Amino acid sequence: MKNSLFILFSLISIQLYAQVDHPQIPKTGTNTNAFVPKGWKVIYQAKGDLNKDPLPDEAIIIQNTNPKNIIKNDGMGRDTLNVNPRMLLVLIKTSGNYSLLAQNTNFIPTENDIESTCLADPLQETGAISIKNGVLILSYQYWSSCGSYGVSNVGYTFRFQNQKMELIGYQTGNYSRSSGEESTTSLNFSTRKKSETSGGNMFSDKTNKPKTVWKKFNWARLLTLNEMTEELAEKLSEI
Repeated sequence: MKNSLFILFSLISIQLYAQVDHPQIPKTGTNTNAFVPKGWKVIYQAKGDLNKDPLPDEAIIIQNTNPKNIIKNDGMGRDTLNVNPRMLLVLIKTSGNYSLLAQNTNFIPTENDIESTCLADPLQETGAISIKNGVLILSYQYWSSCGSYGVSNVGYTFRFQNQKMELIGYQTGNYSRSSGEESTTSLNFSTRKKSETSGGNMFSDKTNKPKTVWKKFNWARLLTLNEMTEELAEKLSEI
């Protein structure tokens, strides 16, 4: 629960401190640059087939470059904090152009956190996005250079079905940089099955005795990428 609250707090900081100005994104464009508004830039990009046509689709994370969101930091961590908002766009390739399939501005972490100034960029270590085997994977890593030895990895798996990008998988793993103790949890929303693995240790073969338990869970319907928020992310971590 402690790690879940840490993640939720970081996500909420996106909305509280960045001067958010989310411009209108066009529905179609001849290339990915056509979807990047003035004053924004592409920071992560992934290519692959999402809709089995098999033209190469793309997912991009873009970030605002507003200098007003570069904040001086007098505390621990970096001298300045970049809290510019980020946005995830999923683009489907057609014969002549790209079409905007999905977008999200509500749970893409900022580069820095004004309340947790030692927190590293959650997207930097993971590469943020990938397209593999027809699914989109969005991944974060939370760790702090001061005040905590804990590391949390969080992954969301989306598949194009029912003409939407639907969440079919959620994975979270926690480990200590001090003791090496680690645990993982995985949710399959297609089968409504959950696996919990505990007792692992990445530093010691002697104490590394992971045990996995499978459970069923209830979930009303599949969430879409467009509707994902920090509140929904917190609910996933509590299943």
